[in-house]
Amino acid sequence: MHAPKTYSLTPGKRVLFLTKDPELLRRQLAGELDLTMDQVGVEELLDDVNTDAMTPAWVCFDHRPAEIARNAYAGLVAGGERLVPPDALRRGGFEVIVSGFRKGTGSSRETAVQAEKWSGIRLAIAASFAPIHARNNINQGVLMGDHALLRRLQQGEAIPLAEFTRGRDPITALIIEHGGLFGFAKALQAGRIRLPRLSTPRRPMTMAERIIARHALRAEGETFVKPGDALLIRVDAGYSHEFTTAQVHEFLAQEYGPDYRLANPGRFAVFEDHLIYADGVAAMAPFASKIETLRRLQREFQRKTGVLDFSARDGISPGICHQVAREKIIQPGEIVIATDSHTCMGGSSNALAYGCGTTEYAALVHAGYTFVRVPESIRFHLTGRFAPGCTAKDLMLYLLWKFAREQKTLDRVMEFGGPGLSALSMDERATLTNMATECSAFSGITECDEQTIEWIVAQRPGADRGALRAGAVRPDPGAAYAGGVHAIDLSTLRPMVATPGDAERGIPSDPTNGAWVAELPPTPIQIAYAGSCTAGKDDDVEFYATVCRQAAAAGRRVAPGVEFLLQFGSIDVEERARRKGYLELFEKVGVKVIHPGCGACIGCGPGVSESADQVTVSAINRNYKGRSGPGKLYLASPLTVAASAFEGRIVAWEAGMFGRAKS
Repeated sequence: MHAPKTYSLTPGKRVLFLTKDPELLRRQLAGELDLTMDQVGVEELLDDVNTDAMTPAWVCFDHRPAEIARNAYAGLVAGGERLVPPDALRRGGFEVIVSGFRKGTGSSRETAVQAEKWSGIRLAIAASFAPIHARNNINQGVLMGDHALLRRLQQGEAIPLAEFTRGRDPITALIIEHGGLFGFAKALQAGRIRLPRLSTPRRPMTMAERIIARHALRAEGETFVKPGDALLIRVDAGYSHEFTTAQVHEFLAQEYGPDYRLANPGRFAVFEDHLIYADGVAAMAPFASKIETLRRLQREFQRKTGVLDFSARDGISPGICHQVAREKIIQPGEIVIATDSHTCMGGSSNALAYGCGTTEYAALVHAGYTFVRVPESIRFHLTGRFAPGCTAKDLMLYLLWKFAREQKTLDRVMEFGGPGLSALSMDERATLTNMATECSAFSGITECDEQTIEWIVAQRPGADRGALRAGAVRPDPGAAYAGGVHAIDLSTLRPMVATPGDAERGIPSDPTNGAWVAELPPTPIQIAYAGSCTAGKDDDVEFYATVCRQAAAAGRRVAPGVEFLLQFGSIDVEERARRKGYLELFEKVGVKVIHPGCGACIGCGPGVSESADQVTVSAINRNYKGRSGPGKLYLASPLTVAASAFEGRIVAWEAGMFGRAKS
């Protein structure tokens, strides 16, 4: 299947502008209004339209795209009501959808693209696209363009397909020309496509570039790459979870027949973690049968393929996929790709790890390789040590506030190194790489040192230290960073909080008295949530225990009217906490402990707010509207979350704070 040689607007079809004015959007959907680019300024369009808004978690319980499309944009809400009613996008006769900057931020869920495509959308227009979402559009055969291109289309011009491929690398151009990834893969397998050979001369490379060069498919001799190069690469490992495996299973059967096989099942896995607590959430009750179908199809996929099985046992999950993958699977220098945007957490083990959609994942597990366009990098050279009360989460909120808003990290690999990195534990490094996706980065990666090697060996006794060291990569002297090299003195940072709606809205605290600056007035809370892949690791548990020990010594318990929940990242983390006596400590001061799982982070577990007036301070990684219930969600570090639980309002932690009278 090939894409048409030219694209023009279909007579009778419409263009939907996602406007900041809800009434204009409602009138378009109702068929009362049609707009043009001459009538709408880019500043009037919604920015940061995230995939949670396009297809909230509950929409993803349908694994067939045609059903998903019925609830396209179900998470776009104004005044407590859906702006896009069921079937409105499909029935509206739209073939173009238009937004502002950074379309498709957030989760890697390909359902966001499917919801548009199966509603009739052929072309997505935006000022910029988040990287995973852009790849999902390309893989699904949905064209992308900017506002100037739409203006030409609305003036009656037919746009050659070559304009949609102009500036693209040769392989991406071929995928677009073949109508998507599966069309390209079949043409490649049949020998109808000849791929261009790499011709980049010897050059210093970043860590991501070195890993990609090492994994180049069909390379002869030593290979060098530069940003923008396109090539096929071997994939070492990957995984999917019960939110995504059903689609992978169905797509493989559709494209390759019911007897399909995987290239290397022993390095790939399935996880039961995202929906492990969904049965206990009242709002999920209407979807119980669909959730069970997703679980059943994942079990079917695992039995058929023989991939590693991290299913729940007796109702308890082995852990969140990203945490367990770094404990059990990922090694330095590897390429790891999975169906979740927080796959980049694996970069803390000096791997190039990133998320993808179900189409790309199905193709790569079948073939053992995938396509990549070499990304640019941005380096953060860390020096110094954190001041007491400051953590890696605060650093990431700072980087979001300082760099992501200016798009300096967009679609780049965030490389972390320097002497300050050596002062960070492996778990704190994992927080850095985990939240690279919140920066709309391609991935995050940290340098490898002996601490890296010893941590992996501690998780996997018997692991070969020599092999681990041999796989590790460091940046070459003189490597080029398109995003620049930025020195960050960790000692200058202070605790931060991100206000509801966006992780980029960070507010530094005043270091003189620990109070929050004027932008954040005294904020009472009802929920303190400690956990998730970002904040359910061993070191995070140590942070929670530090605060709880001090509270216990002062005779304090969790503040009245506050629910403090702590959810572990893996069963191994929980067991280590048990051996240290932390479970008894947490119980003593009023913390509710929960077995591993994603839970409230995706609105599918304990800790989800139940009303719009509830306020949560949470250690999770993203706080889009409705992500974890209808209430207001603030992001903060594990220390801040724990301290706030005892104070009943958002406060930064300080040693000895519970010895003072409450203000």
